Amino acid sequence: MSEKLRGRRIVLGITGSIAAVECVKLCRELIRHGAEVHVVMSRDAQTIIHPWAMEFASGKKVVAEIDGGVQHVSLCGDVPDKADLLLIAPATANTISKIACGIDDTTVTTFATTAIGSGIPVIVVPAMHGTMIAHKAVQENIGKLRKMGVTVLQAEVEESRLKMPSMDYIVSTVIAQLGKRDLKGRRVLVIAGATMEPIDDVRAVTNKSSGETGVEIAKAAYERGAEVELWMGRAEVTLPDQIKTVRYSSFKDLEKLVKTKRADIVFFPAAVSDYSPRPVPGKIDSGHSKVELILKRNPKLIDKLRAKFKVGFKAQAKVTDEQLIKEAVALAKRSKCNLVVANRVEDVSRGKTTVLVVESDGDFEKLEGTKYKVADGIIDAVVRSI
Repeated sequence: MSEKLRGRRIVLGITGSIAAVECVKLCRELIRHGAEVHVVMSRDAQTIIHPWAMEFASGKKVVAEIDGGVQHVSLCGDVPDKADLLLIAPATANTISKIACGIDDTTVTTFATTAIGSGIPVIVVPAMHGTMIAHKAVQENIGKLRKMGVTVLQAEVEESRLKMPSMDYIVSTVIAQLGKRDLKGRRVLVIAGATMEPIDDVRAVTNKSSGETGVEIAKAAYERGAEVELWMGRAEVTLPDQIKTVRYSSFKDLEKLVKTKRADIVFFPAAVSDYSPRPVPGKIDSGHSKVELILKRNPKLIDKLRAKFKVGFKAQAKVTDEQLIKEAVALAKRSKCNLVVANRVEDVSRGKTTVLVVESDGDFEKLEGTKYKVADGIIDAVVRSI
């Protein structure tokens, strides 16, 4: 999928939660981004998933107990070739509380004590029954871990159970911890999706937009260490758990949001309606042979955005590169955008795209491939410009 974790050694600590069954997939996802994964399992974890399964997934012998090889020191100690990160997923209430209190009577807690002591980044992914995490002592221990500098992910609550968050959330957070971090400390806002302009209380007009590009840009910025907020209109993609998301529907909704927000960097790939009808109360009778709509012009919201760095987006159809660049430059000058990402709709398909990243002077860079890859290239262009 990428090389964002190439050359990185990650220790995956598995404890005795039923969510351990997800760890084969988690291990493979980390490897797909280039990581070398070493697995450590508690005794309780081994009753849920066999060490052989994790050996198959990682391609390396699993640490099922601490022996004379002192694996906790060789992998997570203060040694030259130590691991880059310890990821404990899933982490039970028992494991969380032991680590917070410096107790290391399992393989995983021993690795945690050693990693924290040697300064290796630690990510903890809780998974337990909802009543367990509601316990005041467990909450206090999670707070202790965070004060120690341990990253504790927000778990997903479903039917009173605290499930592990999505693989995407976990892997993105690992990448954010070990990646370039060249947007650390920056507040990034991504406005994506399509507006829906009501015709009546039942019908609406909208634009073609899946919201996929916006999601990938938000994830790419998160993986580079930014504090990211995503505003999403109508969309056809799963929204990322790791990104704070605000939903909007119409142009008026978005206009209100724009007045309230400041950011260091704004990306505006949203398909905002240029025109809106005056909505009719109730429902227009479907018996009419013809219905005429009068559409009123909407102002350009990107012109009103307040940000230190703005990235506009220009979509066109059936035009040459020269025409596309010309329109992108015009947008950059009118809206005071630092960069404009321009593309033709015929060059976009599910998961793939081709874009031109255009500067105000007409210089441009062409990016093509998966939207995941292109989003990362757009972030590279922004970092260079900053």
